[in-house]
Amino acid sequence: MATNSASSNPIGDQTGPISGKPPPASADTKAAIANAAKNDPMGQHQTGQDSGLADQPEKKVKSEKELERERKKAEKAKKFAEKQSKTLTASNTSTSTKSKDKKAKPDAAKEEPLPAFKEETPVGEKKILKPIDDPLYKAYNPTVVESAWYAWWEKEGYFKPEFTADGKNKNEGYFVIPVPPPNVTGLLHIGHALTNALQDTMIRWNRMRGLTTLFVPGCDHAGIATQSVVENMLRRRENKSRHDLGRPKFTELVWDWKEEYHVRINSVLKRLGGSYDWSREAFTMDENLSAAVTETFVRLHDEGIIYRANRLVNWCTKLNTAISNLEVDNIELEGRTLLDVPGYDKKVEFGVITYFQYEIEGAEEKIEVATTRPETMLGDTGIAVHPNDKRYQHLIGKKVKHPFVDRLLPIFADDYVDPEFGTGAVKITPAHDPNDFTLGTRHNLEFVNILNDDGTMNANTGKYEGSRRFDARYTVVDELKARGLYVKKEDNPMKVPICQRSKDVIEPVIRPQWWMRMREMADAAMKVVKDGEIKIRPETAEKSFFRWMEDINDWCISRQLWWGHQAPVYLIKFEGKSSDGNNGDNWVAGRTQEEAQEKAKAKYPNKSFTLRRDEDVLDTWFSSGLWPFSTLGWPKKSDDFERLYPMSILETGWDILFFWVARMIMLGVKLTGQVPFKEVYCHPLVRDSEGRKMSKSLGNVIDPQDVVEGISLQGLHDQLTKGNLDPKELTTATKFQKAAFPDGIPQCGSDALHFSLVYYTTGGSDINFDIKVIHGYRKFCNKIYQATKYVLGKLDKDFVPKKTVAKTGKESLAERWILHKFTTAAKEINETLAEREFQRSTLTVYQYWYNHLCDVYIENSKSIIQDGTPDEQDSAKQTLYTALEGALTLIHPFMPFLTEELWQRLPRRPGDSNPSIVKAAYPEYDSSLDDPASEAAYELALGVSKGVRSLMAEYSIKDEGKIYVQASNATSLATVKEQTQSIKSLSGKGVASIEILSKDDDKPTGCVVFAVSSDAAVYLYVKGRVDIDAEISKAKTKLQKASELITRQQKLLNDAGYQQKASAKLQESEKRRLADTEAEVRSYEDSIQHFERLKIE
Repeated sequence: MATNSASSNPIGDQTGPISGKPPPASADTKAAIANAAKNDPMGQHQTGQDSGLADQPEKKVKSEKELERERKKAEKAKKFAEKQSKTLTASNTSTSTKSKDKKAKPDAAKEEPLPAFKEETPVGEKKILKPIDDPLYKAYNPTVVESAWYAWWEKEGYFKPEFTADGKNKNEGYFVIPVPPPNVTGLLHIGHALTNALQDTMIRWNRMRGLTTLFVPGCDHAGIATQSVVENMLRRRENKSRHDLGRPKFTELVWDWKEEYHVRINSVLKRLGGSYDWSREAFTMDENLSAAVTETFVRLHDEGIIYRANRLVNWCTKLNTAISNLEVDNIELEGRTLLDVPGYDKKVEFGVITYFQYEIEGAEEKIEVATTRPETMLGDTGIAVHPNDKRYQHLIGKKVKHPFVDRLLPIFADDYVDPEFGTGAVKITPAHDPNDFTLGTRHNLEFVNILNDDGTMNANTGKYEGSRRFDARYTVVDELKARGLYVKKEDNPMKVPICQRSKDVIEPVIRPQWWMRMREMADAAMKVVKDGEIKIRPETAEKSFFRWMEDINDWCISRQLWWGHQAPVYLIKFEGKSSDGNNGDNWVAGRTQEEAQEKAKAKYPNKSFTLRRDEDVLDTWFSSGLWPFSTLGWPKKSDDFERLYPMSILETGWDILFFWVARMIMLGVKLTGQVPFKEVYCHPLVRDSEGRKMSKSLGNVIDPQDVVEGISLQGLHDQLTKGNLDPKELTTATKFQKAAFPDGIPQCGSDALHFSLVYYTTGGSDINFDIKVIHGYRKFCNKIYQATKYVLGKLDKDFVPKKTVAKTGKESLAERWILHKFTTAAKEINETLAEREFQRSTLTVYQYWYNHLCDVYIENSKSIIQDGTPDEQDSAKQTLYTALEGALTLIHPFMPFLTEELWQRLPRRPGDSNPSIVKAAYPEYDSSLDDPASEAAYELALGVSKGVRSLMAEYSIKDEGKIYVQASNATSLATVKEQTQSIKSLSGKGVASIEILSKDDDKPTGCVVFAVSSDAAVYLYVKGRVDIDAEISKAKTKLQKASELITRQQKLLNDAGYQQKASAKLQESEKRRLADTEAEVRSYEDSIQHFERLKIE
């Protein structure tokens, strides 16, 4: 069976030797087609036309008389141009070059720009479709195509889950996806568009398959991110801090910000086509979701899983709060580096290690230590050495005097110390370093905090109190020098932790916080994944999940913010004495203050007290961790929770697998007794075209709406100035935009963006986003649009499709071939989407549309529709309808707007009452259409015709082409005989004759050869028309390349590892390739022999 050697070509590549394109049309033919496309009221297939409407200024709509006058004027100009062309052509000599001929042609009459598009459909109503020959609809334009549909879909309730009459899920099952809630901090970026594209593809596909589907929309309050943005805005616009407003007014300001940006976010998601059920939209600070947060905290606090502790946290002095590891960027330094730090006019030194000495109490001896943070020595409370280090064994148990504060530091031994590193003696600052914290706890050292919340030095630092921490860094070194205790300073590679939001340097600080015990919940989460209750894809993500969970630490869940869920926990303040807030026994949790009051009374009967609610809010990830079940109504036993939980899949980026996904699994299993979802798919991260992580400060963050609508370079610059970028960052960002988008971003449309993002997703490496790729898929949209226009132009007004796609038995070989391609494409797309092989699904649907339907079947059906018998014409049209309608439904999950626009223009099959393609049935594999024999036969015919075109083009034979086709077996012989007329039609006008030869016939002499496959070869008679020596040289070159390929193929097929790992299907394909190449070699050898004989004759 002949196979399509281009079946695995990347999108945009030319097809291989089987399904290649017909020969290019002549200039006259092109002109005739273009003219017909402009004047035919049904709109002929005018390939490649693209309107670019978005760039056109608004124009007055002309009257019929004005248009008629312009048409007549254009006709006169055309006739004059043709006359001029003939005159110029006649004056050219026979030696004139082709390029000169082209230059002689005059410019065509310029067309008037199209009027600006204005949607006439009332919002929410079904779109008013203009005739396809309307000037605005002649060419694909996303502004026109994507207008009005979403509001209609939403109003009609097409995105709501459908249940049976008794309120249960449909028999086909259910499919539910929660959107990873975007932060209410501003505009969406291209990563959100990727998430939307993948999720919407899955939800639309399952909806068309008949399942009860729900795509849950919503936003996250994003505590620290949102508060940071609003605080920056307040400072820049009004030169005020949140403390100037107070907590109530500041919180009110954040709510106003939330409402504004919430609307913007939702409008973009709708523009991207996401089929969310907006009636179920959630926000993490909504009433029910807040109730879920309170319920969770109270339950887990009562069980002892949430507890109070005084531990090290990541402290941001600018934001005055603890932050999670996710919100910290660790900057790698190779050595001495000066960094900008917020609040400091001069850059601060990092990447150096400072050596200094402590004096031993009661002795003349000193001990040398080193630090990368000299200011922290003000909090030193001990010095550690290795127990076997002979240099310091005599000092163990002694103490050193702190030079600046009244404090003695014990010298102690611990195996943790590396005697080979530095001086072998380590200063210990338990309150400001994670490792020192562990040693301080183990050896019962004093924990001395030296920092105020704002990053200034506190009373524990003596005379340094009130100094800023990095000012103290330099003054401490100066004082050490003055006292003769300074030794030296050296470059030192190190990591500097930076707050993502404020760009401040993070300080490890001890603070009393609320913590969640994680070990038991992590074990339960790992168990459900190991048992297969949750499948994590790709496999690398699953490995990361287990690695993180095995090393899990307790979670600090409190934040010192004003925006977020205030912890539902109360400090018991006893009358007559102070209450220690660090002691967890002095706290009670309650769903209400009344409940907390009752708990406190039960805990401390007969004692007088008041309650004070903790001002801290909870980490944003705490409420996000409840998302899969809180959005369905939990803790209430709602209908949605009972019917649609667990959710089907959680799709998100791999970078938050631990911070979000793992916590949802842990909390879901703990609180509901079930897994929160059955599958996790982690998509890659989107980076810029240079492979860099997208960052606002770099200017490479792309707003998906700018890709959909297009934007000028100046427009991109203007967006930067409206944000909260630092002036230095603004310069960097502007520079990148100029380099990356010198002409701005062209309008691509939602469908092109949607399709390309799904295509980008391989489940492997990160995505390097290139706007040129997206714009390339707008051209694919145009191909679909023009192909559908052509088909609509060929279907009569009274055309009625067959009731089903079943064959009649009268289909031609070409029809059987396209129906086979259609059903096998449906099979592969369904399989690849089920396996989350997103790129393969797009490749399959692209190939069916572009390579099979447009470039082969539509082109090859033209002659039948024009010259065939009435029965042949009707059959061809029925198949054309089936192939096109099926193609639109196949690609709908990837391109929702374009497919709805075109599907609505097609006639419906009898009994099909679907009002929208959204509700149409997704194509399934139909074995009655699967016809590999017809596929092999027709692709042999296509391969032969391609071989003819290739040879005639290579040898510049433009007429009187004499062709021989030699079949290698009885099956192929019967096929080429039956398809001789079709082969001739597909081979071009220059073919004078085609003679069919069997394998037993002598090979024709005086010919060049094209090896189609092991089934057939094409010969073109060239005797007397070519340079024989040159042809022998060509044939020998081709023979050498083919022989080398045979060697490689044999080596591959004989490899034991390949035989063991490769699938049987793949091995069979490679064996076929070897056989075809061996046939090529024989053909070239025969050709060389024939040419050698011609030289003698």
